[in-house]
Amino acid sequence: MTAGLLADLRAESEVLDGLVAGLEPDAWALDTPAQGWTVAHQIAHLAWTDDWSELAARDPESFVAESARVFGELLAAGADPVEDGAAHGATEEPAALLARWRAGRERLAAALAAVPADVRLPWLGPPMKPASMVTARLMETWAHGQDVADALGAVREPTARLRHIAHLGVRTMGFAFTVHGRPAPEAPVRVELAAPDGGSWTWGPEGAADRVSGPALDFCLLVTQRRHRDDLALTAVGEVATAWLPIAQAYAGPPGKGRDAGGPLPGTGSSL
Repeated sequence: MTAGLLADLRAESEVLDGLVAGLEPDAWALDTPAQGWTVAHQIAHLAWTDDWSELAARDPESFVAESARVFGELLAAGADPVEDGAAHGATEEPAALLARWRAGRERLAAALAAVPADVRLPWLGPPMKPASMVTARLMETWAHGQDVADALGAVREPTARLRHIAHLGVRTMGFAFTVHGRPAPEAPVRVELAAPDGGSWTWGPEGAADRVSGPALDFCLLVTQRRHRDDLALTAVGEVATAWLPIAQAYAGPPGKGRDAGGPLPGTGSSL
């Protein structure tokens, strides 16, 4: 586990914290682009997931037993555990919810820093090494932060931290096909993204016939399903690349609904 990766997670959390810390209580009830979720739901979801992640890092055996029990009871009752966690947390007073999220993410950082780099931690999906769990938390924090920013009409400055999210988006290409009931492609895809600082980030063999290119911000918005494919300046060349972009997702679990075309332009915020 590198201190730099944890520092990036902390920095991304602080950006979102800065968006919500000064909000009046009524603003926590604003709808976000995620159907049925308010600003409070978004923060509650992050706090909920951080708590489960911290348990997985601190006490893997308890995580396995407790997650099986809690999730089993909710599913048996016909409830969605993710929706239930967000809805329950959203009922808290905003100040209490914010304080709980802040405390939980600090506990998580400390727990993950103590896990040896080669240990695989149990999770709701496949087991993950601590670096992968930190990357997943950063991706979720950024993605749900985008929902909050859109609800508030705020603009976040793209940073080099997007590289973590883009990397995760590239690595999950095979999973995106599999979760849609399609075989994972064997052909490699070259991904070339324009970084926020004017540089270039690349993945895949340089001579690959299938290629994806465009702004890193747009790619991250795509793989977190925060913008529709048609609203992004991404170019796909080749059968595999063309098929991948509409189904890309950097997160575990079933494919989401995504967003409708015609949403806010990348980086411009929204007046929802």
